[in-house]
Amino acid sequence: MFFLGMGTDMGIDLGTATVLVYLKGKGVILKEPSVVSIDKNSNKIKAVGEEAREMIGRTPGNIVAIRPLRDGVISDYDITEKMLAHFIKKACGRRIKTAPRVVVCIPCEATEVEKRAVEDATRNAGAKKVYLIEEPLAAAIGANLDIVEASGSMIIDIGGGTTDVAVISLGGIVVRSSIKTAGDKLDEAIIKYIRRKHKLMIGERTAENLKINIGTAYKREPEASMEIRGRDLITGLPKNVTVNSTEMAEALRETVNAIAECAHSVLEKTPPELAADICDRGVVMTGGGALLHGFDKYLSELLKVPVYVAEDAVSCVASGTGKYLDYLDKYGDDLGFGQSRDSVF
Repeated sequence: MFFLGMGTDMGIDLGTATVLVYLKGKGVILKEPSVVSIDKNSNKIKAVGEEAREMIGRTPGNIVAIRPLRDGVISDYDITEKMLAHFIKKACGRRIKTAPRVVVCIPCEATEVEKRAVEDATRNAGAKKVYLIEEPLAAAIGANLDIVEASGSMIIDIGGGTTDVAVISLGGIVVRSSIKTAGDKLDEAIIKYIRRKHKLMIGERTAENLKINIGTAYKREPEASMEIRGRDLITGLPKNVTVNSTEMAEALRETVNAIAECAHSVLEKTPPELAADICDRGVVMTGGGALLHGFDKYLSELLKVPVYVAEDAVSCVASGTGKYLDYLDKYGDDLGFGQSRDSVF
């Protein structure tokens, strides 16, 4: 265990796909994949983050590249703790005796067990005081929405493992919903589609590249295409195929609709006065999934309200967790929309 200085108070977006670390006074200084590679023979960690991600699908039998978070929650506690310690240490780069405050985001419908797991892992990684903040609130703060005023703001945060949708007013969540359909499910949908349509087996990284480069939730003009390589399911040999954006729209339709339905259900449950505010102010999208081409336009047509993608959508939650520290300094630890978790050393 190591300890950091009070000047290194930080916020952590502990995402299923990516971990981002916000250092107070410096902004988001670290962004790396939530991947750890382990030698099964010695049970030792070989690499963490981007270096481990490069190993996915390319490791010998004794080395496995794993993601210790699934669907927005911790699936492997010990590995998550070691991963967190690695990232915190890398972000700060030095050892100081005083432990910091750390704000960590959690899905808006996380259970008490899941919250406790995040808290314990963060504390054991070196934090003196741990604050948990729900992802939609952190995303709203990071997107520079005024969440403490008496008007409604609607946020759709599409991460790697979960999509969190919430209507926020007076510093609290009025209506919320969280589904385990997000970036990872988009990748899975692409893999299944390519296997079914082209009889080609591709990996997670190829699917992600397709999603980023030619993926779309709305008709793309002009149409884009991309050549990919995989294993032919009939011959078992390597094969190249060209995939276009129209195929991607078809592949992603079911997953995109699931996220849209979640947003629609939240808007249906929103009190009339807040719904009127949202009609005026629009809906803000954050997270990596918000960058899917045409997603904002698709949602705007479905919900009948303006939909905007936040500036630097990927970093909004991380920035929000860090900026929450400023709220704590201004309003004190009794601020209504965070959960303080102390630890004693």
